[in-house]
Amino acid sequence: MAKSPEGEHPHKAFGWAARDPSGALSPFHFSRRENGDEDVTVKILYCGVCHSDLHTAKNEWGFTNYPVVPGHEIVGVATKVGNNVEKFKVGDKVGVGVLVGSCKRCEPCQQDLENYCPKVTLTYNSIGQDGTKTYGGYSDMIVVDQRYVLRFPDNLPLDAGAPLLCAGITVYSPMKYYGMTEAGKHLGVAGLGGLGHVAVKIGKAFGLKVTVISSSSKKESEAINKLGADSFLVTSDPAKMKAAMGTMDFIIDTISAVHPLLPLLSLLKMNGKLVTVGLPDKPLELPIFPLVVGRKLVGGSDIGGMKETQEMLDFCAKHNIAADIELIRMEDINTAMERLAKSDVRYRFVIDVGNSLSQ
Repeated sequence: MAKSPEGEHPHKAFGWAARDPSGALSPFHFSRRENGDEDVTVKILYCGVCHSDLHTAKNEWGFTNYPVVPGHEIVGVATKVGNNVEKFKVGDKVGVGVLVGSCKRCEPCQQDLENYCPKVTLTYNSIGQDGTKTYGGYSDMIVVDQRYVLRFPDNLPLDAGAPLLCAGITVYSPMKYYGMTEAGKHLGVAGLGGLGHVAVKIGKAFGLKVTVISSSSKKESEAINKLGADSFLVTSDPAKMKAAMGTMDFIIDTISAVHPLLPLLSLLKMNGKLVTVGLPDKPLELPIFPLVVGRKLVGGSDIGGMKETQEMLDFCAKHNIAADIELIRMEDINTAMERLAKSDVRYRFVIDVGNSLSQ
């Protein structure tokens, strides 16, 4: 007979969980495993609210296993380390991102691309190596194998740095892999939300010319004057879209809602690359004709491996890049989720777990 979430492991934990497709979150008692020789126990101080959390809480992708404690943009302090842990010590500032386990033996793992491991263990809504369910960062503590723990740079703010553990690496990794690092090239960023606004900052740090592509002009001033974008393109303006055809080397598509790809493909130069990192809950239509006649490429990317994620954190620390956030208390999470569904956030909610999560 399966044990209850409270009794699976020895360490009592407390968080907020969704229990059905309504997505409503409420207090939840569960347990974490004992700190093993390779483990780091983390007291969670902050956790970002990703659009994936909303999709999962509402079972919009169809594979949620309730109850689910979301959260994979975790920053905290190491409170215990195992006997074989050498990279971390008690008191270190650390981060935990989207994954907490992999097989460590397959080709992706051997190439430090654990995120593509066929047996990857996600931070929540996944089954761990011990056969029990994983619970995420909307909680007071977590125990993680040292391989999947990140050193958090001293000069990154803990709260505004938390979203980098998903939003940051989700845009940094494709920029590196698809060659979006050559100064002077033109990058389009489709969608100016949690992912998009970080993509603007990282793109500028690489020396790219950055244009924000949006369905509305309401964020234009903020994109240019605050985030540093070079220009702003509204897709509902036919004249400006026509003028911008064939001007961009790359586009990162961060949009998580269903949307047409043809307008984006038309903006690319010959040999241009459109890389999608948003995850709509329904398939998108991909027109082939513009790919063929323009020798264009459509690709995807899914977060990054641990080595690259640490590289991204260090890069952001060097260039003073953090997310623009709204800090909320845990009890405000359902209101935040409702606002997130309406794209009513500038630009990432972060839960002040350490100061607000109480039983």
